[in-house]
Amino acid sequence: MAEQLSFADIDGRRRIGIAGRWTMDRVDGLARVIGPAVAGVPASVEIDAAGVESLDLTGAWLLHSLEGRLAKAGAVVSWRPARPQPLAFVDELLAQGEAEEAPRESRSTLVTRPLHRIGRLTVGFRRSALDSLSLLGGVVTVMGRACLSPHRFRLASIVRHVYDTGVTAIPIVALIAFLIAVIVAYIGAQQLRLYGGEIYVADLVTVSVLRELGVLLTAIIVAGRSGSAFAAEIGVMQLNDEVDALRAIGLDPVEVLVVPRVLGLVLALPLLTVVANAMGLAGGALLTWSLVDMPFAQYWDRVNESIAPTTFWAGMIKAPVFAFIIALVATLRGLQVRDSSRELGRLTTVAVVQSIFLVILIDALFAVVYMEIDF
Repeated sequence: MAEQLSFADIDGRRRIGIAGRWTMDRVDGLARVIGPAVAGVPASVEIDAAGVESLDLTGAWLLHSLEGRLAKAGAVVSWRPARPQPLAFVDELLAQGEAEEAPRESRSTLVTRPLHRIGRLTVGFRRSALDSLSLLGGVVTVMGRACLSPHRFRLASIVRHVYDTGVTAIPIVALIAFLIAVIVAYIGAQQLRLYGGEIYVADLVTVSVLRELGVLLTAIIVAGRSGSAFAAEIGVMQLNDEVDALRAIGLDPVEVLVVPRVLGLVLALPLLTVVANAMGLAGGALLTWSLVDMPFAQYWDRVNESIAPTTFWAGMIKAPVFAFIIALVATLRGLQVRDSSRELGRLTTVAVVQSIFLVILIDALFAVVYMEIDF
């Protein structure tokens, strides 16, 4: 039977009979036959779908369109024997689309546009702050439970992350610390030579490396290297539904994925800082020997004289704080990944940028506190 519509007007009521196959392969013919159905429509219409042989989603969309056009023309539509079930699915799809569509302003002006942007940024900041506090609370809770049950620390996982974030990062951290110290010593020697104070290059390198540069450069390198890895690893697990699988088998993702990375980085970053400090002092020694003709023995004497009791610890105290911030931000962004690989790349970038920003901000706060307490 070919697809067709039949019309019969009885006592001011129109009956539309639907027959044939209402499927995607017949869409051209179907689109043509539904046009006359709304011409001169009375106040009441009954659609008889008993003759429909098959109905797929394309046919359902066409019937839904016919129903809507009749209703828009002012007709009360009823179905006989019953409204086809696929039309209910079309109703649900349309309802979801309307619910997800964001409300739009009729006009955007120079005043409302900045206000809209500020509002979105404020809402995003609030959501991010709440997520951060939630993850921080989860980490503290898991670590509190682990203190009562030490097996919850997952020692094997922590050791692996210490190796991945610490041992494998030694070459790049050592090289960068060495080169930065050489640059600082070179610039310092050029300036101090104007006043005959080349001998104080050792003091400049020692204080700057031990108090600031060693730990700060190490934290920035780790944020770019390990922070991005944490966010990407957990993000891929989110895309593959592995995090949901952990919850389904009764495991806490914070305990399994977040806490081992946090503890591993908290242990690894101070050790990397020691390596960076040693290589920085070595770089300063090499530069002063080649540029200022200062013997190594004299350089190390100046190093010992310039180190105060708090010089070394002023930098080392920062290391675990930086590590905790980097790991927390990176794992949080990884857990926020949803829907697509594009979101994975975006949040990985956000993790690195926010980690570096927070490290520098906290370092500035440490500098103010150290100055106030004369540390």
